[in-house]
Amino acid sequence: MSDVTPAPAPDFAFAKVQRFGSFTLDPARKLLLDDGRAVRLGGRALDLLIALVERAGEVVSHDELFARVWPRTVVEESSLRVHLSALRKALGDGVDGRRYIASLPGRGYSFVMSVSTTDVDRPIPEAAPAAVPMTPRLLPYRLTGVVGREQELAVIAAKLERSRLVTVVATGGMGKTTVALALAGDAIERHADGACFVDLAPLDDPAMVPHALAGAIGVTAPDPCTWSILEEAITPRDLLIVLDNCEHLAAAAADLAERVLRIAPRVRILATSREPLDAESEAVYRLDPLAVPPVETASNVEDALAFSALRLFVERATASAHDFRLSSSNLAAAITICRHLDGMPLAIELAAARVGSLGIHALADRLDDVFRLLRRGRRTVLPRHQTLQALLDWSYDLLDEVTRTVLHRLSVFRASFDLQAAAEVAGCQRIAPGTVTACVLDLVSRSLVELEPGAMPAIGCSSSPGSMRRSG
Repeated sequence: MSDVTPAPAPDFAFAKVQRFGSFTLDPARKLLLDDGRAVRLGGRALDLLIALVERAGEVVSHDELFARVWPRTVVEESSLRVHLSALRKALGDGVDGRRYIASLPGRGYSFVMSVSTTDVDRPIPEAAPAAVPMTPRLLPYRLTGVVGREQELAVIAAKLERSRLVTVVATGGMGKTTVALALAGDAIERHADGACFVDLAPLDDPAMVPHALAGAIGVTAPDPCTWSILEEAITPRDLLIVLDNCEHLAAAAADLAERVLRIAPRVRILATSREPLDAESEAVYRLDPLAVPPVETASNVEDALAFSALRLFVERATASAHDFRLSSSNLAAAITICRHLDGMPLAIELAAARVGSLGIHALADRLDDVFRLLRRGRRTVLPRHQTLQALLDWSYDLLDEVTRTVLHRLSVFRASFDLQAAAEVAGCQRIAPGTVTACVLDLVSRSLVELEPGAMPAIGCSSSPGSMRRSG
């Protein structure tokens, strides 16, 4: 007699699959096959198909579909229509007379194709773990519209089509988050699982970055988050992830982005940061200031309003002072304010909020002390966005001691300068010219020094070296 005891046979439960037309639907594995080939379908659309096929021939109301596919989440009816449209397209509904899903106005939807249900001969363990449920949080709602960024939004959206990781880079106060949220709002219609927003600003521990993503997609995870839980939840998803305010945790954000993109082929990531993440396959878009009117437009209100910085100022000033109207008598003052603030959206908003208390002409006369004048913004925003001083302090605190010293010494420049001039002003026995170069390029990367268009930074170059200027 053999001493080897056979292993007990595991308890198995046989899963049922539904067949209709050339399709096979396996709900247990969240899989749709067409003549044996997997059909690419978003998670929400697949959930809708399962819900409809389970009750084939019956009318399933809108409310029932919302409760089944979007539990504990508030969505608009347009989202249901978008995902049903994607589902119909994947099935070929209406092609060659085939009908799968009927729409009954005011009642709901019905799966009208004949369905047969069979047991598959593939055993599934009864204790097989279910997929981790994912309910992304709603995107933060923008109380004000996006002003003057139409071209930028189009370019960044095109970059996202070509690259699965795009980082919007700019100095603080330039409107990176506003642009990212606008793009995410549009992306909801193109991604089956929508978009989620991950704000890294409150974090100071790199280990908490995965946990922040888990919370944003609605996955319950231990603190800190274990990667296996996040991987299981996100791998099958069709989703846009917005990683906001990455600059102080750039390495951790880059690591998370690379890991997510490797395991989730239908996920795209839009990051915002004051410096690039330097991640694999990252595409970078540098967000410029809003366009400011030239001085010569100061006599024509219509021409001046073609510039986005002035449009933003007028919109916010009108909200601050109900009787404010842009006219030929105050146009020059408004242009002066926008030009003095270099088209920075946050600075323009802070200045416009003072119109009601100071008046536009007094405001224009006091801009030489801009940090004292624009010292308080909305109480509900992040502290570093409430004043210009706090905005710069946030970036300054991320610098090492040598780079801070170089930045201090560059403050003597009131206009453009090249790297040769920077080395002469900022260099010393302790800081060699090569170190100055490295520091200046680091400041350019962090959006604290702006490289002028077409410039080629170089020290000791015999030709005209590239020029740059301090941001802000």
